[in-house]
Amino acid sequence: MKRKVWMLVVALAAILVLSACGSKSQEDVVKKLDEQMGELKGYKANAKMTLQMGNEPQTYDIEIWYSKPNYYRVHLKNDKKEQSQMILRNKEGVYVLTPALNKSYKFQSDWPKNSSQAYLYESLVKDILSDKDATFKATDDQYVFETKTRYQNNKMLPYQEITFNKKNLSPKSVKVMDTDRKTLVAVQFTKVEFNAKFDKNAFNTNKNLTGAKLDIPVNAKPDEDEFIVKYPTVKIGDTALLDEKEINTEDGKRVVLTYTGEKSFTMTQEKAEVLQTAIMAPTPMSGEMVDLGFAVGTLTDQSIAWTQDGVDYMIASTDLTDNELIEVAQSVQEEPVK
Repeated sequence: MKRKVWMLVVALAAILVLSACGSKSQEDVVKKLDEQMGELKGYKANAKMTLQMGNEPQTYDIEIWYSKPNYYRVHLKNDKKEQSQMILRNKEGVYVLTPALNKSYKFQSDWPKNSSQAYLYESLVKDILSDKDATFKATDDQYVFETKTRYQNNKMLPYQEITFNKKNLSPKSVKVMDTDRKTLVAVQFTKVEFNAKFDKNAFNTNKNLTGAKLDIPVNAKPDEDEFIVKYPTVKIGDTALLDEKEINTEDGKRVVLTYTGEKSFTMTQEKAEVLQTAIMAPTPMSGEMVDLGFAVGTLTDQSIAWTQDGVDYMIASTDLTDNELIEVAQSVQEEPVK
């Protein structure tokens, strides 16, 4: 009898020891993430991003390059691969490239340090380190954190769920949620290569613009003047569409939407100009660079502008706050909804 009791005690002790050795606390995982980020020289990653900010989900492919200390290349492509944008950060500054239009823009920005970025590994780690109230759980093969986001101009996405692979702490998925914890942005990583090697011109602005232009399908032929008019799907206050005008221009047409109410605004959209000349110097931008998810926008005191799928959009208002301008812009990505 004593022998059986003793064997039972030994077995329980062994189970406890193995359990303690096989599991890590939240503090252990956070420390390991911090250490790994400090030692990381760079990485390459591929991901799919799905936006649920309108009536139908929008899916994009993202290719991410990072080289320590602060070189970045983020290539965002729509599902048809005909339209894309690229964000570059190199020793000269921060650039946004639109290959299909043969255009590049230079921003005075500290991107990506100034905000959360759901597709950047170091940004996710920083979000976890910054949130002392972050929650944590471990499964058989992954670690899951829920943290607050650091979006300075977007209060509609305050939470995120970040999942890492247990084996090497690579990012697996990110869900960015609204105040009701409904997922509005989902990022699924399909490939992550830590300590990747880069050519010396990997982050060169002109080389990337030229290379991205060559990736555009040869059968991609933009319509001359036609485009589908889109409408904001978000409703702020009692704002409603008052008027819609189509104006003929030298390059085609411009559509002007006028919204009236306590939060009135005007929205214009027209086919973007395609530069036919050789690569020109980047256009300096005076506004704040804003990541809308599907495109990069330029935010000023009373307006926000961006290009998506070959169409230039601008929203101007003296009533909307910066957050509201961004919220309205992010909702303009669905089929026409009045």
